[in-house]
Amino acid sequence: MMAYLSMMAPRLVELRRVMKETGSIYLHCDPTASHYLKLLMDAVFGPENFRNEIAWQRSTAKGHAYTRFPSAQDTLLFYTKSDSYRWNAQYLPHREEYIKSHYGNIEPGTGRRYTLGDCLNPNHDRPNLTYEWRGHTRVWRWTKEKMQKMEDDGRLVYTRTGLPRYKRYLDEMKGTPVTSVWTDIPPINSQAQERLGYPTQKPEALLERIIQGSSSSGDLVLDPFCGCGTTIAAAEKLGRRWIGIDITHLAITLIKSRLLDQFGEEHMPDVIGEPVSIPDAQWLADHDPYQFQWWALGLVGARPQEQKKGADKGIDGRLYFHDEAKGKTKQVIISVKAGKPKVPHMRDLRGVVDREGAEIGVLITMQEPTRDMRKEAASADFYESPGWHSKHPRLQILTVEELLEGKGIDYPSTQGNVTFKRAQRVERRQGDQLALE
Repeated sequence: MMAYLSMMAPRLVELRRVMKETGSIYLHCDPTASHYLKLLMDAVFGPENFRNEIAWQRSTAKGHAYTRFPSAQDTLLFYTKSDSYRWNAQYLPHREEYIKSHYGNIEPGTGRRYTLGDCLNPNHDRPNLTYEWRGHTRVWRWTKEKMQKMEDDGRLVYTRTGLPRYKRYLDEMKGTPVTSVWTDIPPINSQAQERLGYPTQKPEALLERIIQGSSSSGDLVLDPFCGCGTTIAAAEKLGRRWIGIDITHLAITLIKSRLLDQFGEEHMPDVIGEPVSIPDAQWLADHDPYQFQWWALGLVGARPQEQKKGADKGIDGRLYFHDEAKGKTKQVIISVKAGKPKVPHMRDLRGVVDREGAEIGVLITMQEPTRDMRKEAASADFYESPGWHSKHPRLQILTVEELLEGKGIDYPSTQGNVTFKRAQRVERRQGDQLALE
């Protein structure tokens, strides 16, 4: 815990530094750390800028029922930079029971539900609102001019005593204000359509509520731990500018794939920090082989075999594809080598392809392969696609230089790539989309 707090403290200081006076920050954590983090947030942002501790019910009760109350919520600590922060109140639709009990009247012709409200003013000392209306002198809710407009618009209904009441339509009501307890946003489950398979993925509805509540169209949203990109996908959808930061190339690859699927090529982001040249790639290979591996797999759109360091059984990544109607899912096995490639690497890959029953094996290398490696690859013959009637080398070698120049894996991928679960296509809301400066 101390190591985690020591990591978070300087980051919170820097986040406050870059925030506008109108800015807000939401820190998501679980109950084991929320009280420690609130002390940090008070120290950095000031207790006077604390706005809410939001409880999000992220799951149904499970486990521990015989030893304690089961945990089912996460915490969102909401702070602002100053008192002049942006705020847009959020509302939930009225419950069906409430609608039936409070808006039981249905207007003939339009079908609009309404209830009747009092036209009398609760403050009896309002001389400017005291006048006679249809034989009744009272302190009214509105001026006589507005009362007449309500009459002309058909908004007044008269009781047996002749006193007016006004129609308050359900479709004109904002709904029930969202409180600091959020139970209406379910977590990402195994069957959720937006699920991408990232372990800490949050539902887009959660981030949309935060973004809508604390920003307006064209404002800038920053997520410094953006994971699989839920915050930036929600920001893009809502017409905000955004910056997302993550330390792993696995996350960056998934985010790019997600944005492409959801919004199309025209909304693809600029990525700062990825290797764009051989020296960049060599530096990454020398300093962090695992990040190099994930980055290289991202160049070909492959899914990493494992996200944790450990035995990979000769497999660094996989591509999946379909190339025949109602046929099985087929795969490309990928091995990544940051060091000097050798002939045994090709023989090992060939063995893995046979063991896994894969259609194609690919070796991605930082350095140029030897002639004997090329011969070994050529000796594996071809995979013949039954659906596309095309031939593809069963063993292939690609260098990082070739990948950076745009070359890719030779496999039936035009319509059959099913490696990553595709994010649903969405329409971005209209707004002023300003460039980052």
